[in-house]
Amino acid sequence: MFVPKSIVCLREGYSREKLLRDLIAGVVVGIVALPLALAFAIASGVPPERGLYTAIVAGFLISALGGSRVQIGGPTGAFVVIVYGIVQKFGYDGLVICTIIAGAILIGLGLARMGALIKFIPYPVIAGFTTGIAIIIFTAQLNEALGLDLKLPEHVPQQLSSLATHLAAIN
Repeated sequence: MFVPKSIVCLREGYSREKLLRDLIAGVVVGIVALPLALAFAIASGVPPERGLYTAIVAGFLISALGGSRVQIGGPTGAFVVIVYGIVQKFGYDGLVICTIIAGAILIGLGLARMGALIKFIPYPVIAGFTTGIAIIIFTAQLNEALGLDLKLPEHVPQQLSSLATHLAAIN
């Protein structure tokens, strides 16, 4: 039976020194993760406070129920693209429903012990996915970085083409 590492650590004894180290680590992670959560929320098309709530609740749940003593949970850039697409097509209510469904699927996969299959995903696939997400996020932010107020198309090549045709309007 799975027992979260937080419970294991408390059973083994939790000293004042460990508490101080964990508090310092928590402050450092918070300094990085909370502004990132706000930025990801804005980029995802939801109000900034939604990102803040998500980072706090998810960070607590990951820490309390996770399987590692040194696990850090926080906002993930890869989900900006997914969340943005869901919010644009189905609204915030659709995002909540998708989140509940995704959570149920993850719990099911965890109970089925499917996490071990990750070792069969080749490194180039992971690197390619990460690079693709980085390109999508970078391209999506060019509109604001250049001071343009364009309604960009959905796909990256069309976004770059649209941005290139409006270079004279950079602000």
